[in-house]
Amino acid sequence: MNTFQTAAFGLSRFCAALAALMIVAMTLHILTEIVLRSFFATSTFVLDEMVGYCIAAATFLSLGYAFEHSSLVRVGLLVDRLSGRPRRALEAFCALATLAVMGQITWYLINTALRSHSRGRVSSSVAEIPLWIPEALCAFGLATFCLQVIAYLLRQITGAPGPVQVPDGDLQNDL
Repeated sequence: MNTFQTAAFGLSRFCAALAALMIVAMTLHILTEIVLRSFFATSTFVLDEMVGYCIAAATFLSLGYAFEHSSLVRVGLLVDRLSGRPRRALEAFCALATLAVMGQITWYLINTALRSHSRGRVSSSVAEIPLWIPEALCAFGLATFCLQVIAYLLRQITGAPGPVQVPDGDLQNDL
């Protein structure tokens, strides 16, 4: 189980690094647009499209890493009142529910990316970006998030510690 936990977290870190690269790429593209428009009266004509793809990719790619670091917004109305086994059982149930929903969305996005690839779909802009690329990045990020949720679920079932030290007051420290 330690190997799976380490692999899932390693993949989440890799995806977080890709998300950071997407943010850097967005910033560089915006700066390029500013220079082109200010000094040369021209444009790349695809800024909004590229920024949109980068935001989507960065959001989905960072989910697993954010989840493992307890950085996602949670409503702890009931969970915070529990401790020990009852809390772990409720956390496991929530992880299963999350996995069911996110698994379906991931499956849909994977199929959409595969369909876009097989049909040769491209964006309607002058860049004609193959649509399977941003769709595949989003699907990869969601699949990584699902793996991270599975790792979390296994920790709730076994009571094993996670690979990341979470801040005081979070679940891992209360058990």
